[in-house]
Amino acid sequence: MAEAAEFQETFRGTTPPAAFHRVRSVLPLLAVLLVLLGVTEVSTAPTARADSTGSRTVAVSIDSLTPVAPTQSDKITISGTVTNKGRSTVSAGHIGLRVGGLLSTRSEIDDIGDRTPFSPGNDGPELNGHTQKIGKLQPGISREFTLTVPAKDLSLDRDGVYPLGVSFSGQTSDQQYERVLGIRRTLLPWQPSAADGKKTKITFLWPLISSTHLTARTESDQQQTPIFPNDDLAAELAPGGRLQQLVALGRDLHVTWVIDPDLLATVEAMTKSYQVAGPGGKNIPGRGQAVAKQWLSQLQTAVNDKEVVALPFGDPDIASLAHRGRDLSHLQSATELAATTVDTILQVKPRTDFAWPVDGAIDRSIVEVGTSAGAHNIITRSDSLREPDGSPYAPTAARQIGGGYTAIVADARLSTAFEGDMTHAGDASLAVQRFLAQSLMINKQAPENERSIVVAPQRMPTTSQAQAMAKALGGLSAGRWTQPLDRLSDAAKAKPDPAAGRRVPGPGSYPEALRAQELPSEAFTEIQKTQDNLSSFKTILTSADRVVIPFGSAIMREMSTSWRGDPAGASDFRAAVESYLATLQDTVKLVKKSDATLSGRSATIPVTVKNGLFQGIDHLYLQLESTQPNRLKVTDKQLVKIDGGHSQSVKFETRAYANGPVKVYARLYTADGQQVGEDMGFIVHVTSITPMVLLVIAGGVLLLVLAGLRIYLKRKRSGSRDGAGNGPETDGEGPSDGGGNGGGEPERPGDPAADDGTGSGEPSRPGEKVER
Repeated sequence: MAEAAEFQETFRGTTPPAAFHRVRSVLPLLAVLLVLLGVTEVSTAPTARADSTGSRTVAVSIDSLTPVAPTQSDKITISGTVTNKGRSTVSAGHIGLRVGGLLSTRSEIDDIGDRTPFSPGNDGPELNGHTQKIGKLQPGISREFTLTVPAKDLSLDRDGVYPLGVSFSGQTSDQQYERVLGIRRTLLPWQPSAADGKKTKITFLWPLISSTHLTARTESDQQQTPIFPNDDLAAELAPGGRLQQLVALGRDLHVTWVIDPDLLATVEAMTKSYQVAGPGGKNIPGRGQAVAKQWLSQLQTAVNDKEVVALPFGDPDIASLAHRGRDLSHLQSATELAATTVDTILQVKPRTDFAWPVDGAIDRSIVEVGTSAGAHNIITRSDSLREPDGSPYAPTAARQIGGGYTAIVADARLSTAFEGDMTHAGDASLAVQRFLAQSLMINKQAPENERSIVVAPQRMPTTSQAQAMAKALGGLSAGRWTQPLDRLSDAAKAKPDPAAGRRVPGPGSYPEALRAQELPSEAFTEIQKTQDNLSSFKTILTSADRVVIPFGSAIMREMSTSWRGDPAGASDFRAAVESYLATLQDTVKLVKKSDATLSGRSATIPVTVKNGLFQGIDHLYLQLESTQPNRLKVTDKQLVKIDGGHSQSVKFETRAYANGPVKVYARLYTADGQQVGEDMGFIVHVTSITPMVLLVIAGGVLLLVLAGLRIYLKRKRSGSRDGAGNGPETDGEGPSDGGGNGGGEPERPGDPAADDGTGSGEPSRPGEKVER
């Protein structure tokens, strides 16, 4: 152990780094030689060798570095904490500052900040004259420190990115000699004055997006007072809240605002009276009116004269739609609603020609769906649309991908710089320095080329992430190597690099981790079912907008990107929307009817329809269906029209043909044949056709038959007397001479001697009474 310490002390501040590297370079050859000689337990890893010095005993945190991008005349102030993680008390401890060698690649910037052991050759010597004594540091105890050093004392002679290390040196009871017990590194972007070459144009997207806070539920009043599931959004809008901080920070930055119009609509609803679902199904008044009004006012000021990109209403998950729900066609209506919402609430004409899939991950189907509603630009990321040769060179963001569409390829490293937990000051400080260092390294790649770079951060930054983003953008405000470009539309029109990648990847390249977060196919089936029910229901409403608007917005929210990572919440939301729609549909229903008894062969059956809605219904049809039409026949369906909050009784004509119970079903239908509500069945008892009635009917029929028979027989007898060959009656004065009609000759019309039927043998004269 003493030899290891002596070895380290030899290299601390005495051995030139070049000599150290020469020694280290021969170690692998020495290891091979030792293996050939049979000595196998040899390690050449510098990490293991350095770790034996205990340089991880004390944890060092760099909580602040100001200014974040210093100039030659600035004084650099570094503050943070040191914490003894070991078991022994550290004595004679002090803080020192070290500057490593100039970094040459963006990958080297990525590695800075990882907690690795102290490396004398890479971390450099301690800067003389700029230390701070800590003294004793017991196990588990933390101490704060602050170092201030003039930038000129760092002796940085070249522009670029330098690793800056803060080390803690001291000794322990078991090893009583001074050594580095802990170190933390950050990055120092160094360009004291404006660059000689061209500046890099940077467009930073500032997202104003939230999770879904509003369902379709409203009170049954004229104003349709919205009912929120909770009042959590009020906390985000209040001073210090996430959304309030985003507006307050973004107001003074050169950014392009990217807004989900659903958030605006939700906050605008909060500015009026609203309700919050309480325990036991009882609603309570919401209390966020004041903060909602203040937030909207601040936002209107912040976006004044700024470019606003409006996402489709509800921020639909384009990737989920492309992979699992392409049959739904809500993207066009969501885009149209987005433009109207932003214009109405913010008095700003937004851009709606940009599509932004999750994390900028695209494939051909995502591009196809994302651009289907009028978007000509799709925001992607350089880890999705990669360079053909894997070059680290960062080209201009805009590039044509065919079909008249432009891919806006955001830089992946800059866009992900502020992900993760930024609540710890050390993590936030390192993220800021890494962002600035990466932006400078991009400029140093080709300072003679003017490039336009886009940064698309995470969709919903936390408060601490937003604060770190704002601090980083503030560090670029001097414009030494960058130039702010706060209009995404200008970045989309930039001249592309000829060699930049523009091949859209296939579906197989979509990240599996992102695919696992997509809405499942079953979700889109449920969404389609809700849409079909809504389309059918609205046809009977006299004020359809009262239902279509809140439910249409809710259906768009069901496809929101914000459901990623929350499948249970997404499922519950869909179920709540479908359940509430069913509840409204059930308010238009058939009133339960008891069994009916007919009082005759022809009678009417009344059926009552109740309308529990606040509005009237029309174009609704009621139909009765007899299960035994040979026993009981019912008239055709009838039109139903009822005012809101009323009921109506509809009467159906029936005709019975036989006794007995008959099952009858009542059903409500829309004009296009879609059923509304459940069937309502009841029994009709046909009991008025009794045996006595049948006997009376039979007797009446028999009488009619007998009367007809009597008339028939009478006519038959009369006919037989008239045509049997007997002459007419005489006066009794002698026998007939055989004249008249008794001689068997047929009657000749016009014969004066013909009998006129009176038996007189002479024709009758007009006016003469004929006796029979």
